[in-house]
Amino acid sequence: MSTTASDPLATLGSLPGVPDAVDSVRKAVDRVYGHRVMRRRSNEVTAEAALRGSRGSAALAGADWNLEEVRRRTDFSGEDEARTVGAALRLTAEAGQLLSIWRQSPLRVLARLHLVAAGGAAPDDAVGRPRLAGESVDEPLIEAPLPGADEVAGRLEGLSQLIIAGTAAPALVTAAVVHGELLALHPFGSHNGLVARTAERIVLIGSGLDPKSICPAEVGHAEQGRAAYVAAFEGYTTGTPEGVAAWIAHCGRSVELGVRESTAVCEALQRGAA
Repeated sequence: MSTTASDPLATLGSLPGVPDAVDSVRKAVDRVYGHRVMRRRSNEVTAEAALRGSRGSAALAGADWNLEEVRRRTDFSGEDEARTVGAALRLTAEAGQLLSIWRQSPLRVLARLHLVAAGGAAPDDAVGRPRLAGESVDEPLIEAPLPGADEVAGRLEGLSQLIIAGTAAPALVTAAVVHGELLALHPFGSHNGLVARTAERIVLIGSGLDPKSICPAEVGHAEQGRAAYVAAFEGYTTGTPEGVAAWIAHCGRSVELGVRESTAVCEALQRGAA
């Protein structure tokens, strides 16, 4: 985030192409919320969206399981992929419990998310806190320059203050920036991608864009593929208006694909097939 405006997130909302992405997402979300199934069975749609979002986030972290395997499995210990899927499921379940804390203390929420994701898999003193100078990051699937600990601390604090202060920016813009910053910073020693995508989910829910959490952006990120995800993220890290706008648009398309997934769930419930 290179702008120095008093509300830099709102400034990003005016980048070329971003207003169109915001409008397209808003219309898509409104359509699925207007589905007749949502009047009676929204809890079922929310639960299915959580499962599918978890599967998508895990896929981007290297555990690309089919949905039925995620649904069937009860033990997520053991091999690395199972632990990754388990972490994604735990994070999705935790997200809805942290909304009020997020508005007051985003850094506390991020620490909690890392604790939940690690699930005892990392050394105790490294869990739930930003990494210190000299500490490595175990996350080979997101290849980006690793900022120093001081830069991480400063940028996390700046992001936290923006969230606490509030912004006129559309929810999509805020969610995309939170997601992108956390990917870029790699603030923790592990699970940064999972945490970043969960933080995006929290912003989309807490902003009121997706209050019932039925539009899983993680589904769309996975559907577009890891190569597209990484390419869009690399555009964000350039800090150029074009790169940041492309990342926001990518995140918007991901939400729309999540909407499409939940619309299909609504249709299946309506037919009595789910």
